[in-house]
Amino acid sequence: MRANRQPHDTTSPAAVRNLGILAHVDAGKTTITERILFATGAIHKRGEVHHGTTVTDYDAQERDRGITIFAAAVSCAWAGHRVNLIDTPGHVDFSDEVERSLRVLDGAVAVFDAVAGVEPQSETVWRQADRHGVPRIAFVNKLDRAGADLDTAVASIRGRLGVVPLVVQLPIGAEDSFTGVVDLLGMRALSWQAGSDTYQEGPVPEALREEAAGRRRLLEETVAELHADALEEFCSASALTERTLVRALRELTLRGDGVVVLCGSAYRNRGIEPLLDAVLAYLPSPSDMPPVRGQAPDGAEQERAPDPAAPFAALAFKVTATATGRLTYLRVYAGTLRKGATVLDAATGRTERVGRILRVQADRHEEREEAVAGDIVAVVGLKAARAGTTLCAPGAPLVLEPPSVAEPVVSVAVEARRSTDTGRLSAALARLAEEDPSLVVRSDAESGQTVLSGMGELHLEVAVEKIRSGHGVEVVVGRPQVSYRETVVRGVTGLIHRHVKQDGGAGQFAHVVLDVEPLDEPCFEFRSTVVGGRVPQEYARAVEAGCRDALAEGPLGGFPVTGLRVTLTDGATHSKDSSEMAFRAAGRFGLREALRLSTMELLEPLAEVTVTVPEDGVGGVLGDLAARRGRVSASTAEAGTAVITAAVPLAELFGYASRLRGRTQGRGTFTTRPAGLAPVPASVAGALPAR
Repeated sequence: MRANRQPHDTTSPAAVRNLGILAHVDAGKTTITERILFATGAIHKRGEVHHGTTVTDYDAQERDRGITIFAAAVSCAWAGHRVNLIDTPGHVDFSDEVERSLRVLDGAVAVFDAVAGVEPQSETVWRQADRHGVPRIAFVNKLDRAGADLDTAVASIRGRLGVVPLVVQLPIGAEDSFTGVVDLLGMRALSWQAGSDTYQEGPVPEALREEAAGRRRLLEETVAELHADALEEFCSASALTERTLVRALRELTLRGDGVVVLCGSAYRNRGIEPLLDAVLAYLPSPSDMPPVRGQAPDGAEQERAPDPAAPFAALAFKVTATATGRLTYLRVYAGTLRKGATVLDAATGRTERVGRILRVQADRHEEREEAVAGDIVAVVGLKAARAGTTLCAPGAPLVLEPPSVAEPVVSVAVEARRSTDTGRLSAALARLAEEDPSLVVRSDAESGQTVLSGMGELHLEVAVEKIRSGHGVEVVVGRPQVSYRETVVRGVTGLIHRHVKQDGGAGQFAHVVLDVEPLDEPCFEFRSTVVGGRVPQEYARAVEAGCRDALAEGPLGGFPVTGLRVTLTDGATHSKDSSEMAFRAAGRFGLREALRLSTMELLEPLAEVTVTVPEDGVGGVLGDLAARRGRVSASTAEAGTAVITAAVPLAELFGYASRLRGRTQGRGTFTTRPAGLAPVPASVAGALPAR
């Protein structure tokens, strides 16, 4: 079966699938991507993660560490369709890469380990996809492993993700004897022989016929419960045809009412072709998606349909620097982009010229003359575009919503080992922040140090290594510090602040009255209840901007402030001396004064830690977690292994990996994911240095 040999239509959005591979670290995402490229003829030799020979893990650090760090885009053809695929990282430190990828994808394959089921980061990326409304199908991988069980993994999907799994395959054999699957829709066996690149189709094995029939019946009943047309056919004929099932499964997938589940072993190249067929059958094309929405320069909402003839609109979601130039990755939502075209950055009003258009194969590129609605491509020649920039036709400006950027939680001080490299270090840091918006570079006002902030220890390790290897700058790195926050426990009402400045010529006058109250969520809200025009709307917006300025440093230790609502209740203006600048200053200084009078509390980021250890190491691990101020929420044991889940302050996790290995003779592993903010105990807060 080599369906990829059929010609593909690259001009029709209906013949395109923009697909992401999502999962926990080490679930097999990159191996699946590699097998997809091989099955479609995009590559002619299968690479292996453990050999460092995969296409998408092309960065030296990815190959050394054996994990995906940077989202990599590849393109291939299958059964008359173009599949644009993004292999995303599975480690929690790089979840912002997943967020930016999900913003531009139409569908996704969620990969689960047949032994572990839904792991912590699997759940995190699933929730990210929920927020973006990305339809998904599931692939239960590694059925050839000892202890692999499809039903247990499916139960995990149902229980932890709260979705309805629609299992369309039954494994043939188990663990080392896993050789293929029964396709429950076509009631046929698909078997892969050792050393064969494709499957052989045949009848369902005699030993599995009764079980396959029962599972097919269960699938029909479940689909009929969820789909009105399927229910009507089921009631009249007491069964569903394969055609009805496929149509219903597609509609349920697009609506998010069910998740089609397939299975296989990517490492042994079993289950990849049916997975590709399922991608085409159940996941949406760009033409299935609603028109993209954005804002025109006048603030009015506009829509652009995924039509090559519509005015051009695209979103930049990734920027990388290569030896041959700066690459800007685009998702084209509408219109056609041609080589040499001039495009508009609608947010800044700046125009730029597209030098080249590239179809990307990870670190290799194929030049194209044009890109049309639905395409994911890279372009060369853009100098100012960043991740989140909207590019559009100069005569039809539109601003699309950019991907959200998470706030960093860990910081390190960095400085060049040689003073002569200070300028090169600054340039390297600027390039890093341009490529990865979740990396933040700032200068500490008190110490004069340059501080690099990111999503975790590994995130910062990778960034520092890029500076050393990619830019040739030797750096000295300080001890990691977590990003604390300050919040309001009890606020103030009716705080009056008058900003009056007279130094000759036009003066400054602003009078504001502020209420400050705590919020349960770690965010900032501003509202104005001023009536009678005492503070015009443009001045109220200036007060809000000033309040946001004041949030940068709180009164406890100079940490950012969150979790509060500020209400502008009253104010006054001067006919000549009032201005937006004066009211912005009044908002900034007024809120600072209000925070000094409020009862404040220090917050620290928490991490949910899932530790897997042999049963004989549980006592030592629990004691170590308690010493790190961890709160254990769950502990389960199975087949000689214990899984412990605890909430631990992020500040206490530095160096935990080596500590865990030492306590468990190298047999313990752990994963983390963000778990919000929590108050810092007074005994700990008193020992923290100010920012």
